[in-house]
Amino acid sequence: MKHITAEEVLIHTGDVGLPGDLVLPEAATGLVLFAHGSGSSRLSPRNRLVASMLNDADIGTLLFDLLTPDEDVGLARRFDIALLSDRLRAATRSVGHLVRERHLRLGYFGASTGAGAAVRAAAEPPAHMHIDAVVSRGGRVDLAGHEALCRLAAPLLMIVGEADPVVVSLNARAAAWMPCEKRLEVVPGATHLFEEPGALEQVGRLAAKWFQQHFAEAGRMKPA
Repeated sequence: MKHITAEEVLIHTGDVGLPGDLVLPEAATGLVLFAHGSGSSRLSPRNRLVASMLNDADIGTLLFDLLTPDEDVGLARRFDIALLSDRLRAATRSVGHLVRERHLRLGYFGASTGAGAAVRAAAEPPAHMHIDAVVSRGGRVDLAGHEALCRLAAPLLMIVGEADPVVVSLNARAAAWMPCEKRLEVVPGATHLFEEPGALEQVGRLAAKWFQQHFAEAGRMKPA
């Protein structure tokens, strides 16, 4: 049986405290920070299912709220990609001690609008930190902005449902600007939220494989 530790954390950014859930398998090779979509939170059942599949693959996860309850009203803050990416960077800095102590690789998993924040944060990570892989689920990676797309170095996997043609098109268009390794994976029959039987599990398997592959490659290329 795998030994996995789980704890509640509080991420401080300015005068704001953002609650999060940190799960770390004993044999973890990396840690993936989740950026949820508009109107969601760290309690997103879809992200939590994917996170549990990553944990089973010996990958740690941090799910946290990008906005406070007072901020999460209306669309202005939910689509403020600059703010959301700053919050993701703050969360990344908060786990810096774990990354150093456990020699962990770092990854981002972004859903919907959170994917735009993940790409922007990965394109300009906190000082002395490196993002080794990014995965987007039904994500608006285009919202990261042209400059961030052109600067992204981390390998990016974009997972989109076949029955979500607008996001498929937006992802394909954004990919043309990226100099990094990237792949667009279209899940047959799936809609934007991957509610179809087995669709979300497919997302989890694809994400786990992507992170495992690129965490291993990063480990071979540079010292821990």
